[in-house]
Amino acid sequence: MTSIIPSILEQDRDHVFHPWRAQCERSSTVVTGGVGSYFIDDVGRRYLDFHSGWGHLALGHQPPSIIEAIVQQVRRLCNVTPDYASEPASILGSLLAEITPGDLCKSFFTTGGTDGIETAVKIARAFTGRTKVISRYRSYHGNTYGAGTISGDPRRLPLEPAFSGVVRALDHYCYRCSFGLSYPSCNAHCADHIDELIQLEGPHNVACVVVEPLVASNGGLVPPPEYWPKLRSICDRYGILLISDEVVSGMGRTGNWFGCDQYGVVPDLLVTAKGLTAGMMPLGATIVRREIADFFETRFLDAGLTFQSHPVACAAAIATIDYIRLHNLVENTRIKGHYLMAGLLELQGRHPSIGDVRGLGLYVTLELVSNRRTRQPLVPWSSTIYSGPGTREVSRRMHDKQVKVGLRWSRLTVAPPLTISESEIDEGLAAIDYALYAADELTTG
Repeated sequence: MTSIIPSILEQDRDHVFHPWRAQCERSSTVVTGGVGSYFIDDVGRRYLDFHSGWGHLALGHQPPSIIEAIVQQVRRLCNVTPDYASEPASILGSLLAEITPGDLCKSFFTTGGTDGIETAVKIARAFTGRTKVISRYRSYHGNTYGAGTISGDPRRLPLEPAFSGVVRALDHYCYRCSFGLSYPSCNAHCADHIDELIQLEGPHNVACVVVEPLVASNGGLVPPPEYWPKLRSICDRYGILLISDEVVSGMGRTGNWFGCDQYGVVPDLLVTAKGLTAGMMPLGATIVRREIADFFETRFLDAGLTFQSHPVACAAAIATIDYIRLHNLVENTRIKGHYLMAGLLELQGRHPSIGDVRGLGLYVTLELVSNRRTRQPLVPWSSTIYSGPGTREVSRRMHDKQVKVGLRWSRLTVAPPLTISESEIDEGLAAIDYALYAADELTTG
């Protein structure tokens, strides 16, 4: 007798939306489990997750100690409104004050990076009494109306007009410098460009500058070493708050606890999420310096969320920090990052489709080109279409090898769990090697 119970895929097709795509392009893979660096589909195939989900599964799939911490907290206290103190939130706030740089000391716990960024901007506006926000064109800070408009990513375009007072700067994109300059003779002009924007907008109007230490989903862009110190100096000159978006680059991903540590700079506000709970629970944190924390001792903090400081999510974050410390994953990420980078640079030597290799720690991006000499992108830029024939074939081949990477426009991103082994890195590199021959066939020089 034929079953009339609809399959998971049928129910999914009829009743569930999927992000960033026309719905006819949804995946046909049903994931039923996972362990370590791998997830498993409904017919038992194992896939190497060489992208840590969306960069958030920092300790891989189903890390036992994090799950156990969640289970134990559920048994003790699932939830309490954020009017009250709870042990998990209090302990987590203390831990974040320990691992963040400088005098960052007090956290507002959100449900993720998007509302963390919006909270940071709200705090900056209240603290400075100013309204304008400077971000960058290749930034991504979330996709609600507020955070999406603060972003420069083209995913903001359907949201406009929305959040007012946002001014966008050009990025530190050394491979394709918008100013036609070359490092180091440029003297990090991309930072001076932000200084010029501030002057043009009126320093007395600008509340904050919001930047990612490592531009993640928009190309893995790594700034020149002088960029962040210059940006800190510029913000100090005008009394503008510097907000570090560490949603991706935080929690050890770059081989530092936070991306700003790479440059020895203390931001005024730091936002982290994703890897904060190893991706096991939704949680973000907006962490502020002592002066800002003191400001709200006697002033109304106009911010609040039903699931703010969620005890179970905070317990997962505590367990994640403990695990990273116990297994020395920040240092190990630096070591594994060097190993991964060396392997990808080796692939660049034999694949003409790889124009540039860049990244920090365990976040590395390959920029794919159809011509190395002219740096012509493999996929022409479009605000709505993220792939082309070359990258679609690369994606198909990666799926055949049961390895997941990030593919968007002409960029292939590798961001494996911080717990990945060298043999698993080798497995991922071999799959990329195989897949890129499809891109090589489209190169002309």
